[in-house]
Amino acid sequence: MTNTYDAVVIGGGPGGYNAAIRLGQLGQRALCIEKRGKLGGTCLNIGCIPSKALLRVSELFEETKSHYPALGIKANDVSFDLDAMMAHKHKTVDGLTKGIEFLFKKNKVEYAVGAGALLGGNKVEIKGNDGATRTVEAKAILIATGSEPTPLPGVTVNEEDVVSSTGALSLKDVPERLLVIGAGYIGLEMGSVWRRLGSQVTVVEFLDRITPGLDGEVAKSFQRLLTKQGMTFKLGSKVVGVERKNGALEVAIEPAASGAREMIQTDIVLSSIGRRPYTNGLGLDKVGIKVDNKGRIPVKRYATSAPGVYAIGDVIEGPMLAHKAEDEAVAVAEIIAGQAGHVNYDAIPAVVYTAPEVATVGKTEEELKAANVAYKTGKFPFMANSRARANASTDGFVKILADAKTDRVLGVHMMGPEVGNMIAEAALAIEFQAAAEDIARTSHAHPTLSEAVRQAAQAVGGWTMQM
Repeated sequence: MTNTYDAVVIGGGPGGYNAAIRLGQLGQRALCIEKRGKLGGTCLNIGCIPSKALLRVSELFEETKSHYPALGIKANDVSFDLDAMMAHKHKTVDGLTKGIEFLFKKNKVEYAVGAGALLGGNKVEIKGNDGATRTVEAKAILIATGSEPTPLPGVTVNEEDVVSSTGALSLKDVPERLLVIGAGYIGLEMGSVWRRLGSQVTVVEFLDRITPGLDGEVAKSFQRLLTKQGMTFKLGSKVVGVERKNGALEVAIEPAASGAREMIQTDIVLSSIGRRPYTNGLGLDKVGIKVDNKGRIPVKRYATSAPGVYAIGDVIEGPMLAHKAEDEAVAVAEIIAGQAGHVNYDAIPAVVYTAPEVATVGKTEEELKAANVAYKTGKFPFMANSRARANASTDGFVKILADAKTDRVLGVHMMGPEVGNMIAEAALAIEFQAAAEDIARTSHAHPTLSEAVRQAAQAVGGWTMQM
């Protein structure tokens, strides 16, 4: 074991472990520090992956119970085993974390279990989970510590009946009533899981719309579908307190713009109003790094104000997405190794993994209007897509926004079946600066859901072929 490295990475999440692996591939001696005791960060351990495992099995349950009979498939007395669902989730997570450890060994990346903190002078102190302390030195230090749930005044999370996304992934029983604070991606995904399994779900959102940041037309259609599925929304409202009374939780809700207070009873409260950068205990003050008003570390090409110290992922500006951190991980590793790392932030997609899914990349109509950019719109509904009709999954549409003069694709927004996979084509089009006509004239296999993307591109030019 050495105490001198080319690079030390603090944090073993999607940003940290990918940076460490890429550094190893580039011949750099790298050390990754992770205090959780398992690699993969929030995403793999208590976020993206376990939530998708539960989303999938709960969706299969609902389809078997409610949708399959209309297709001629009959199953009597359909039920579920929550313990078995959770076991599937744990098995998925465990296998993937071990996979990262294998990649570390394969690329000669060292791994230290503990908390890392800057000491100045390119040194990092590691306080091991076993109580031991070690100091290491590196030419480059990368902060990739991710984020944590944003707390809400008046709501104390205990991960039992008032939970964050972490607790919502491990409820021991299906609550009769679930109140979700926040109509963002996490709240709607976890709300969908427990609604499918039998919960009455109420979503309280401070703004007058769900999924802030998504294209407005998509958000409205999305809310209508979720309401049809059984979710109840209270928009323009804020939660100001939670108390346990008579065996239930009483939630105090007020209009966001002030007004009369309303009390709602529920069994479980999920607080999911967003996440904030995790920078506590990193020793930023020792190297002169000051965070901005949102707790983020300012960077220029991932370099902080401290020489030799870099930062990526949720601790810097931009969407808090695992794949955004992964892209930055590769870029910063290449920069540290003397290469030219780059990330195109216009081509980073985002997905809400409900049913139907919602996926987006590039600019929204609201952003283009605010920037006074002239654009054309092409839309195509899944109701007119032959494969969606055959699959009896026709909710949603694809919308493409293209520059009015050049036809360059500026944004693509989808709601419908499997759009989380289909958005990759749109991201590639933006990355390659493709025109809508390029997509429209590219052959897509028939019958596939992806034809809806081609048809939307044809609609930009006014020549959609209706199915």
